[in-house]
Amino acid sequence: MLLSEKAKTFKESIAAKLVHPDQLKTLCEQLRREGKSIVTLNGSFDLLHPGHLEMIYQASCQGDVLLMLLNTDASIKGYKSPDRPINPLEVRLQHIAALQMVNYVSWFNELDPIKVLGIIKPDVHCNGSEYGENCIEAPVVKENGGRIHIIQLIGGYSSTNMIKKIQSLCD
Repeated sequence: MLLSEKAKTFKESIAAKLVHPDQLKTLCEQLRREGKSIVTLNGSFDLLHPGHLEMIYQASCQGDVLLMLLNTDASIKGYKSPDRPINPLEVRLQHIAALQMVNYVSWFNELDPIKVLGIIKPDVHCNGSEYGENCIEAPVVKENGGRIHIIQLIGGYSSTNMIKKIQSLCD
């Protein structure tokens, strides 16, 4: 991409990839009219690490368009801990949108992505191997003609372990 073709600011570049949840159905309908396959990957992606990046890269290889779905802060507090996330949604959205391999990023407030996946109807939904082929997303994805793609995790990386290491440095 030529410099003149790039967005003028970081903020504009990020904004071009952000999709408000109310606009997901319209976006996905447009992508399908263009003949594009849609891949989804969801999670908190609180403290990005090499395991996240590998997972996102592998997901991006499964179709034409990678649409990342991030849990809101309230959602993360509901299923992880009242002390999480470390980074608020706005920061996490920026981190994910800054990745070249991500086409779009949106968010959902529920504890799981079932409702939003029913709207998107992905061709492929990616999940880590710890959740397996029979993950909670499988029924809604398969009902809408999609498939689940399992990504093997890279051992040794987790946001929780990063937090523990930082806390140990403060003791």
